[in-house]
Amino acid sequence: MNKSKPSKPFLREHITSALQDYFSKLEDEPARNIYSLVLNEVESALLAIVMKEVKGNQSRAAEWLGLNRGTLRKLLVKYDLS
Repeated sequence: MNKSKPSKPFLREHITSALQDYFSKLEDEPARNIYSLVLNEVESALLAIVMKEVKGNQSRAAEWLGLNRGTLRKLLVKYDLS
């Protein structure tokens, strides 16, 4: 089966939708540290799914992510994914 690549805004649309949903559920709660929250959530999810896709092979994961293995290892420890 031939898989076609999604268009570039595909991921952005999902992120936008998730953020709109998040803000709508805040109600009267003040939004704080959104930048850090989003980066941590996205980074940890990205690392988890990439590690699953490469079956735990850190060298392949680092290549996929465009990181060196040392940086990848630090991030895996940071998010308790090692």
